[in-house]
Amino acid sequence: MTTLGDTDPDPTDALSPLPSRNGSGTPARGRLRFCYGPMDCGKSTLALQINHNHARQGRRGMLLVRHDRSGEPRISSRIGITREATEVGADTDLRQLVRREWVAGRPLDYLIVDEAQFLSAAQVEQLAELADEVSLDVYCFGIATDFRSRLFPGAQRLFELADDLQPVQVEVLCWCGAPGRFNARVADGEVLREGDTVVVADTAPGVVENPSSPHWEMELATLRYQVLCRRHFRLGDLGPASPQHGQLRLT
Repeated sequence: MTTLGDTDPDPTDALSPLPSRNGSGTPARGRLRFCYGPMDCGKSTLALQINHNHARQGRRGMLLVRHDRSGEPRISSRIGITREATEVGADTDLRQLVRREWVAGRPLDYLIVDEAQFLSAAQVEQLAELADEVSLDVYCFGIATDFRSRLFPGAQRLFELADDLQPVQVEVLCWCGAPGRFNARVADGEVLREGDTVVVADTAPGVVENPSSPHWEMELATLRYQVLCRRHFRLGDLGPASPQHGQLRLT
């Protein structure tokens, strides 16, 4: 770790300890938080509201996203609120993103990470390191389980490491009126049980092309996600009708 002299941290070293912020002489620590819930419960809206509240108090943050439903580097809420964000790639070192901000003279107070379930376990560990060693407050938002009802690797590591675990309180209902927890992947009116863990689509139907397949040009299907209760997820029962709210084309 690089330091200036014996006591002053080098501001270009993202992992140098910061001076105390609490007046006690003990370096302040950030917190790693994970806010989770099914699709349509308002996670992205909450992420943008938290960013707004912190920015109003003069704190400087950075918005990060992995696979937003829009297909663009932004955090987008279904109620129409959007903000530009930095796209996190599969090999992105999140510590280096913070380091570059410091080198540019823009130290950060917090990070907002949307679609955090798509992070790798190593990237979640980097966020924990930033909270502990650089005193960043890290807010992660995402879905806990995939279309098979199994934990995403990123979500699993967040459950293991986060200081605070907070289910988003906006209730999402299954078509039957029971609380919905499971994100069913639906193609041509059928609940899918097999496939790639990461296929980005929305709750509205859309055409998805799968370029990972050698025959992807012919593999077009109407794909969407629908939140179901456990019983109807098990049964694959989508109910008497499904909402239609537009289309999202992914390539």
